[in-house]
Amino acid sequence: MNELIIELEEITPKEFFGAQNSNIELLKKYFPKLKIVARGNKIKAYGDEEMLEEFDRRLTMLTDHFAKYNKLDENVIELVLTSRNSDDYATTDASGEVLVHGVSGRLIKAQSPNQRKLVESVKKNDMVFAIGPAGTGKTYVGVALAVQALKNKEVKRIILTRPAVEAGENLGFLPGDLKEKLDPYMQPLYDALRDMIPHEKLDNYIEKGIIQIAPLAFMRGRTLDNAFVILDEGQNTTHSQMKMFLTRMGKNAKFMLTGDPGQIDLPRRTISGLKEALLILKDVHGVGIIHLDDKDVIRHKLVKKIIAAYKDIENRN
Repeated sequence: MNELIIELEEITPKEFFGAQNSNIELLKKYFPKLKIVARGNKIKAYGDEEMLEEFDRRLTMLTDHFAKYNKLDENVIELVLTSRNSDDYATTDASGEVLVHGVSGRLIKAQSPNQRKLVESVKKNDMVFAIGPAGTGKTYVGVALAVQALKNKEVKRIILTRPAVEAGENLGFLPGDLKEKLDPYMQPLYDALRDMIPHEKLDNYIEKGIIQIAPLAFMRGRTLDNAFVILDEGQNTTHSQMKMFLTRMGKNAKFMLTGDPGQIDLPRRTISGLKEALLILKDVHGVGIIHLDDKDVIRHKLVKKIIAAYKDIENRN
């Protein structure tokens, strides 16, 4: 009897197998002449060589689908197992704006005109500034674009950074090891990634260095090649920090910088590196600058009102 062993890589077996191995049971119904066993992260099949080849082909289609959409259900399995090729069952979205199929099949899209402008600007330019108030989706869209580029093999890694300005980037006085000290400042980046990449796969990416999350100070001296790099909270960089970051750009790299010039936490009389860079680079070809506003806010409806109220007060002063 012939044997086929398929090891699931970068796929969470529990989710792929389904509740109580329901997806595996469905596979068994479609391949009744094969003995199929799923354990750990491996699927073993025994039987006729020709049948095993067909099983291998269909299972590859299923794993490809899961890797792209992070979801597998009975309908998809039936479509895959009865289709002639992958094009016959490909899931498409009518709007054409899906950036990433997130965890549990969640569709992550650009949700406002300015967010769509941001997506287009990143496609056209290697460096893009996304400027706007809190809640406008700057970081979230940026992370989605980075994950999309990684999935499409356009880059080999994602690097996410932000200045830990609340601690002056001097984290020695905080309790715990380095990761515990940094995590509170990096939490918004982790939150976005967890929406888009299954937990075990994300941990694996971080462990292998495919996804790196680090404070801005850790970027010094590096050349960032083949990477999608996001500098978050750029308004809290100084002149020297911003210049250092911008000059890290290597071959086949995409740089995206997000920031809200209205929420600068730097010491008084310290010039924001973001504000300065926007003036210096505004006419440089290959650099895109997209401004988002309160119309792009996708958080609670009160956030729009809060931003408008603060803007009104600032305009009076």
